[in-house]
Amino acid sequence: MSAASCLLTEDQFLCSICLDVFTDPVTIPCGHNFCKTCITEHWNINVQCQCPNCKEVFYTRPQLKVNTLISEMAAQFRQSAQQKASSSSSEQQVSKPGEVPCDVCTGTKLKALKSCLVCLVSYCETHLEPHLTTSGLKRHQLIDPVENLEDRMCTKHDKLLELFCKTDQMCVCMLCTVLDHKTHDVVPLKEEYEGKKAELGKNEAEIQQMIQKRRLKIQEIKRSVELSKEGADREIADVNHGDVWKNLPDNPERFNSCPCVLAKQSFSSGRFYYEVQVKGKTEWDLGVARESINRKGVITVSPQDGYWMIWLRNKNEYEALVDPAVCLSLQSQPEKVGVFVDYEEGLVSFYDVDAAALIYSFTGCSFTEKLYPYFGPR
Repeated sequence: MSAASCLLTEDQFLCSICLDVFTDPVTIPCGHNFCKTCITEHWNINVQCQCPNCKEVFYTRPQLKVNTLISEMAAQFRQSAQQKASSSSSEQQVSKPGEVPCDVCTGTKLKALKSCLVCLVSYCETHLEPHLTTSGLKRHQLIDPVENLEDRMCTKHDKLLELFCKTDQMCVCMLCTVLDHKTHDVVPLKEEYEGKKAELGKNEAEIQQMIQKRRLKIQEIKRSVELSKEGADREIADVNHGDVWKNLPDNPERFNSCPCVLAKQSFSSGRFYYEVQVKGKTEWDLGVARESINRKGVITVSPQDGYWMIWLRNKNEYEALVDPAVCLSLQSQPEKVGVFVDYEEGLVSFYDVDAAALIYSFTGCSFTEKLYPYFGPR
């Protein structure tokens, strides 16, 4: 039997209707073989009983009997193919996440080697073999494996989307170019892909360069804030709140009812940014204030009074000091707070530096005089 099967090519074991190995093969009068079910259904939907291969017409419907010899050889061929598939599958790679799996494999899915744009199926090495050896399947267009093959086909003409219409900015098939897109600017899809890829690479480089410039700009406007000597008892790099009341001159610049100071540097244009270490503090006030604020007696803190501030109270209660105050819900307690001011845009923003997260922004502010960074430790 094995010697006899070797006389037949693989094509002769495949039904030309279903393109699969014969199941219950029958031989019709012209000599061609088909699966019994395939040829029966073919004749049921056609007016004439005609051979699908040679087109010979049979005016009387032939009686179909299973060709036992072909049936046995087809069964042997199927078994041989299954054994070959079983042995080769161990050598092939199992499909991993992100890889295209074989659509034909049952159980463990092997990695697809090619996708067929006619069958709309992806095949591993074993299941791809008929497309490489069978004459009817050799004409099918194979591409590197891709998912969602249906998206590669024109929904209107059921043809491969292999062109790109620049006029309408869409993928089209060959039939589209002679109908709906006849006068449009059309290029091969691969050419457009390479062009877009190069354009995106250029844009990415420009964006990275822009980001670098922004970082340098931030470093440029990020200044070390010196505390006012007139508002504090000495120039120091930080502000501390103690338990002992100090007898100090009551300068106009000094606050006399709350423990807070303004920075020495003021700003009346552009952008500025500074950071304040608040780690370990249970209460603090931070923000900016205009030059003409009231510094004596009871102080009302709000934008209307010249203060744009946030504060911490009772270890975990954060508020933005507007009228009325806005409670702030933070994911974590900031250890370092960044304050950014855009004078012309009327913007004051507070950031959790370590978390790179926005805490709160005052927008639509109207600045008409100098602004000073404000510090209030508790």
